[in-house]
Amino acid sequence: MEPNNKEDKKTILIVDDEKPIVDILVYNLQKEGYDTLEANDGVTAVDIAINQKPDLILLDIMLPKMDGLTVCKKIRHTLNVPILMLTAKDEEIDKILGLELGADDYITKPFSVRELMARIKANLRKADLSGNVDANEEENESNTNKIKVGELTLDLDKFEAKIGNEVIDLTVREFEVLKFLANQPGQVVTRETLLEKVWGYEYYGDIRTVDVTIRRIREKIEKDTSTPKLLITKRGIGYYIAANK
Repeated sequence: MEPNNKEDKKTILIVDDEKPIVDILVYNLQKEGYDTLEANDGVTAVDIAINQKPDLILLDIMLPKMDGLTVCKKIRHTLNVPILMLTAKDEEIDKILGLELGADDYITKPFSVRELMARIKANLRKADLSGNVDANEEENESNTNKIKVGELTLDLDKFEAKIGNEVIDLTVREFEVLKFLANQPGQVVTRETLLEKVWGYEYYGDIRTVDVTIRRIREKIEKDTSTPKLLITKRGIGYYIAANK
């Protein structure tokens, strides 16, 4: 359902130094019922994001004064809103989805407006769902708020993951991937299913996003990433969490 009144309206911050792109995005986003904010350089972007607290940020990588990756890092210290990176460099995916940055997604220029709108809606929908889940869990304290598979424990109230007694620092998206897999240990989940259920994409999205995120999670939870014991690849199909032996 599209935002149709002031209360439901979501605000999107567009950060890009190319005026034609900003104009196209403003026009299409406002047509879809969103409010928009604009920044043409990285320093202004951080300032607007922290003061205005938008619901989602479209963030170009190549920016004057401060590049998009640094902007993402700085915003993440204060805000937990979806950040969708715009990039002309396809090979930047690894940095964009880097653990230290916390970007939720990326799209490569030139992009179709239709695809971008689908990504925006999916990210906003996931953010809303996460917010509702958090609120419900605060009201309903119960032992179902922890998932334990072998050495891995996920605390759904705290959004905290542990291997044994060690707390693992995960981004929200990484936590969601682990949670989805840990809810069905031993069951292989395709990359397409992960893209749909965790990222919220039914028809759009880059499968490599899943692979990079899985690799990042492994770097944090596996002792040896070349022979993973917990987060396993089923070649040609997808991924699964090893069930308790």
